[in-house]
Amino acid sequence: MSSEPATTDLPEPIEVPEPIAELVRSASTVGVLTGAGMSAESGVPTFRDAQTGLWARYDPMTLATPEAFAEQPDLVWAWYAWRLRLMQEVAPNAGHLALARWGRRVPVGIATQNVDDLHERAGSIDVAHLHGTLFDLRCFDCGRPYHGTVKIPTEQVERLEPPHCQVCFGPVRPGIVWFGEMLPAEAFERAQALAVGVDLLLVVGTSGLVQPAAGIPLLAKTSGVPTIELNPDETPFSDHADQVWRTTAAVGLPAMAALLDDDRD
Repeated sequence: MSSEPATTDLPEPIEVPEPIAELVRSASTVGVLTGAGMSAESGVPTFRDAQTGLWARYDPMTLATPEAFAEQPDLVWAWYAWRLRLMQEVAPNAGHLALARWGRRVPVGIATQNVDDLHERAGSIDVAHLHGTLFDLRCFDCGRPYHGTVKIPTEQVERLEPPHCQVCFGPVRPGIVWFGEMLPAEAFERAQALAVGVDLLLVVGTSGLVQPAAGIPLLAKTSGVPTIELNPDETPFSDHADQVWRTTAAVGLPAMAALLDDDRD
């Protein structure tokens, strides 16, 4: 359903700190936890940054609930349809592309808190969406996946009738985790398995504030899995990480992936 804009070019790799380079080169399997900072470099607005124009007067937390959708499905759907439009206008950044390239060298599993599909569009295969995705539409009433057509507005509208289920005719909702809902069990179990079953865990662009995803890096730490945090800002996990690199995903990840390319030369 999403468009396929051209991907961004890879930047010139920078020098990777030697302790981090050693961990990268020695890892036969890699796990990655990504957060909003990963997609921000592609221009994806954060949850609250999407509140522009006519949506500026709405608190997003009042829209992102099953109760809000049940009461005003046309209002809530209009907001998510606009977010779908914003997602269509961005492309995977150099960090997304680097993880996909890294995954062609060694197994790389990704657990992401982001609801976009940029990891998949970059070419990564093993991706678990902890908070669901905007694109996995399903019926609000019966829960069946929806694969029909979707009208995406070209400009902001305050009301838009959602599509209807092709089986029970219930309203169709985005496949994300709303406030008050449980995380997808399969995705969360995959994230936990990555945390304890890889040689190296990267924690990229996540604030470390949103539970239960914030517990994944700590699980890796207590299991003896080396952890590297890539984030320009300090987070609650920074003091627990084995290595911290104050850089962004689009800068640091291509440099790290290039280490494996160099090893093949």
